[in-house]
Order: sequence, then C-alpha cells, then structure tokens
Amino acid sequence: MSSVAFQRIIRSGFNNFKRNSWLTVATITVMFLALFVLQGLLIFSVVTRSVIDSLQDKIDISVYFKKGVPEEEILIVQEKLETLEEVRTVEYISENEALARFKTRHSDNPILLESLAELDQNPLQASLNIKARVPEEFASIASFLDQGEYSNSIEKINYFQNKDVIDRLTRIIGSVERGWIILSIVLSAISVMVAFSAIRLAIYTSREEIGIMRLVGGTPSYVRGPYLVEGALFGLVAAIMTILVFYPVSLFIGPKISSVIPEINLSSYYLTNIFQIGGLLIIVGVGLGMLSSLIAIRRYLKV
Repeated sequence: MSSVAFQRIIRSGFNNFKRNSWLTVATITVMFLALFVLQGLLIFSVVTRSVIDSLQDKIDISVYFKKGVPEEEILIVQEKLETLEEVRTVEYISENEALARFKTRHSDNPILLESLAELDQNPLQASLNIKARVPEEFASIASFLDQGEYSNSIEKINYFQNKDVIDRLTRIIGSVERGWIILSIVLSAISVMVAFSAIRLAIYTSREEIGIMRLVGGTPSYVRGPYLVEGALFGLVAAIMTILVFYPVSLFIGPKISSVIPEINLSSYYLTNIFQIGGLLIIVGVGLGMLSSLIAIRRYLKV
C-alpha cells in the first residue's frame, strides 16, 4: 500500500469518527465507563494482592516441642522442614529466647513478670516458626509434622488454631482473582458490542460511498481500513479520558480507602505506575475498538 493510500485511509477514518457525532459520543462514553471500571478493578486487584501478600507474611504456624527434647533433635526437624518445597522459612526459638521475647512483650505488666520470676524453671517451650510459600501449603506442612517420625517429640502445632484464619485468607485471594476475571470479561464484551454497533451503523450510512469505491477498483484494504481506524479512535479517546479522569477520582476516594485499609495509598500507586497503566489501557482500548471493527467488517462489509 502506498503512503498516499494510507493517508487517505487515516483521513477517511477520522471523517467517519467525526461524522456521526452523537453515536461517537455514545460509543466513547460506554467504552470510557468500561475502561474506567476495568482500570479500577485492575488497580484494586494489584493493591489487594499487595495487602494480602502482607497478611500472608504475618501468618505462620508454630510447632511446640515437649520439655526435655534435645536441641539437636529440634534442629534436625528444622533441616528437614527447610528441604520441603512448601516451606519458605523456618525459625528456631529456644526456650531461653522464648522467655526473653515473652518478657519483652509483657514489659508493661510487672505483676506477670514477678510471677514468672518466682517459678523454679522456664515454663516456655522451644518451638519452630514456619512460614509457607502460599497459605494452601500449611495443611500439608502440619500433616508432615503431625504424622512424621518426630511427632512424639511435638507437644502441639498451632496450625489447627490458625486454620480458620488461613482458610479465610485463601478464600479471599481466590474470590478477588475470580471476580476480577469475570468482571473484566463482562465489561470487555459490553465494550465490543457497543463499538460493533457504531461501526455497523457507519458501514450502513456509507454504503453508497463503499459502492462507488468498488466500482472504481478500490482494494479491500482501502475499503476496510477507515473502519479499523474509526474503531481504534474509539478506544484511544476512551483510554485517554480514563487516564485523565481516574487521577482526580483517586485523590478523592483514596483517603477514604486508606482510613479503612491503611496499607492502600491509591493515588500514590496510580501516579507511580501511570505510564504502565496508561499504556495498558491504550492497548486494551485500541484493541477492543479494532476487534469490534473487524467483527462488523466481516459481517456487514463484503468486499
């Protein structure tokens, strides 16, 4: 294709874009709303994942050993745990270390510390604190310990006390991911259908011009090109509007979200990642617009 033909296709696409102004505004508005919600869902998903990862990092299971179990045996258990793929870290806490931490944690309670000092021996047990790579793996780690060769040396495993918290966190992760995928698919489908209707109407209103192009020997790409440009413009303008509008919205709702979830700073995250987010929005917007054009062209424009 020559550069002159390419320029004419672009010019014709812009003319189609401007011709049906009310339909163009309606299409861009719907695509803007879809992209706006899609962007909100994307940012919410990323930030929520960050918060969940932070919560995951705070969850562990503790294995308490019976009094009199040699330290060497506990360290062997630690080494075996560290070889498991499911395990991220294992921390050994001796009886003396556990006592020191207990005193630090309750330093503002002198009565409790005095009562502890009156005991003949350290009442606290040696333990292993275990962090898993993902919460789903805690069950298999607890099973490994509870049924393993060193189970007789173990007093208790607090996984079973923390199981509800771990299961709830796992469900939250799954729900957020599934919800984002479903809503993204629904919104994308709506955008495609609206843009498809706009391109279909543009083809219908230009049917006489299309007929003339065919008579004078216009190539298929020359006839179809303007509608691809028009679809791309729908997505491009909607994406730019979304990028510009979302920042002041994030400034408005960000403090309200932060008051509930302090770990989330919406406006800061958006500003820091605006080029990546903006680039992704433009790609998605233009892609959806051109996809709509291709579907309409295949169905209604026989060249």
